[in-house]
Amino acid sequence: MYQQLQELPKKYKVLAVIKMDKVRSTQILPLRKTLKGDVEFFSIKDKVAKRAFDNLDVPGVKEIADKLRGQCMFLFTNMSPFKLNVLLAKNKIMMAARGGDIASIDITVPEKNTGIAPGPMLTEFKEAGIPTKIDQGTIWIAKDTTPVLKGESINEKLASILGKLDIKPVEAGISLYSALEEGSVYAEEEMIIDVEKIREQFGQAHQEAVSLSIEAAYVTADNISQILSKAAQSARSVSVESGFMTDDTKEQILQKADAQAKAVISQAKDYKAA
Repeated sequence: MYQQLQELPKKYKVLAVIKMDKVRSTQILPLRKTLKGDVEFFSIKDKVAKRAFDNLDVPGVKEIADKLRGQCMFLFTNMSPFKLNVLLAKNKIMMAARGGDIASIDITVPEKNTGIAPGPMLTEFKEAGIPTKIDQGTIWIAKDTTPVLKGESINEKLASILGKLDIKPVEAGISLYSALEEGSVYAEEEMIIDVEKIREQFGQAHQEAVSLSIEAAYVTADNISQILSKAAQSARSVSVESGFMTDDTKEQILQKADAQAKAVISQAKDYKAA
């Protein structure tokens, strides 16, 4: 493992770190399959990793070594750490609950035969607020029940019941703790990307750039038709205001002149009547 950590940082452009203290193995296995061929996973304790990195001539790797605490997992890849973090966020899974976990969804326990024999479990169901009955020698859940809503804490006894019923109410994902890319070290908060927000910002920036280029008459392939349309409209307006007739403006000029003449006649009549 020491020898591998001497070689892998030289083989790949990016070295990323995951802290394993809050990560379960059931989260890692699907990721290995999804990212196979693009990402190499490597789990090791911090002391061994620090010793390997101390003798490694890779810019920034010692700064990564200083951040290591406890059991760590390294991800070696050639993709951007930002893209990798987005992919990790997309590959969330639903997991069984432990006492103290927060529900990611409204937890509904459906009406059904649990297959569990009567005994101490009856008391646990009752304490969890789940109505039950005995039928054919097993515990039946009497009706659909929602003991915990999204965002609420799951106590240990309810977590045990949900595990026996194969109900997985906790959404779990993994995010990078730090990453090294060609000498640049990124902290956890720097790699968090709100894709939808950034897409909206790009859209708004594009629209503002197009509007500015049209106002400044800065011609590009994207705005040429709008600039020409605006210029044509401005030219028509100048033509009409100045009375300079063209095939496109003569009707508007005559209509304007006619309206002005009628207004003068109307005012003259009012003046004469007064």
